[in-house]
Amino acid sequence: MRKALLLLAMALPFLSIGQNTTAKPTIQPTIMVIPFTKEKEDIRRVLDTDVDRRITITKVKEAFDNRGFSTIDFVAKLKETETRQVFTSENQTDIKTQIIEYSGADIYVEVETNKTWASSGNSVQVILTAYDASTAASLSNKVGFSGKFYTEDYGKLAAKAVESVVEDFLNVMQTKFTDIVENGRLCAIEFNIAADSDLRMSTDIAEQDLPLSDALEVWMGDHAFKGYYHIQGTSDLKAIYDQVRIPLKDANGNSYSTNKFALEVFKFCRTMARKGGGKINVKKEVKGGTIFITLS
Repeated sequence: MRKALLLLAMALPFLSIGQNTTAKPTIQPTIMVIPFTKEKEDIRRVLDTDVDRRITITKVKEAFDNRGFSTIDFVAKLKETETRQVFTSENQTDIKTQIIEYSGADIYVEVETNKTWASSGNSVQVILTAYDASTAASLSNKVGFSGKFYTEDYGKLAAKAVESVVEDFLNVMQTKFTDIVENGRLCAIEFNIAADSDLRMSTDIAEQDLPLSDALEVWMGDHAFKGYYHIQGTSDLKAIYDQVRIPLKDANGNSYSTNKFALEVFKFCRTMARKGGGKINVKKEVKGGTIFITLS
């Protein structure tokens, strides 16, 4: 009996090594924590004047750092972009969106803070919302509450509110992000025929020797991530792909965004010509996770 137990004890380490080598590593996202701002609220002024919001952002970032996630300092990135004069007078309208794109973050987390000072005790509520940086799709939402305490130490209250939900928040976010890594992120593409054009989705395209709608679908099948796409509907003036999967990274390991995929669609459409006619004119626009292509 002792001999059998000894042999089993000797074998266990080797068994566990064999099991660990088959485990698939988890790829974690790079996260940037930013303050929630209302419409037309200047995010730079918020950070300069509201120390409580800066404290909350710091507490959330610290909680992510403590759990091994790679984070980007939003305040530092804001100062860096201003120092380098990345933004000009023509593109000041949406600083937040531009910093998110410039940062290279996979996910950004918006932090909204509500504090209540009362005779029964002071408290802080923190609302955390994670978004895919490329498509702005929501990945995780949690509301944390500090509980009521007779203290005016806002930092401690904010930390308690964050700690009450951060574990669940990150677990949900990681699950959604792992799905993106394995299956790609979703975007939508809407092809429209310009109002003043005689082009139609049934128009024959020269090189592909197919109607326009079919030429677009063949290209989509070849370029969507793992060939996954879904057509919501097609008419003679419109084709809507409500779900198209694109990869998280390109072949060089760089972030692959909706904008980059939109450029690929644009370049393909510019190669098309009518059968017996001229080239097709193309315009593109990207709003969040939706690509708009206008053809004429």
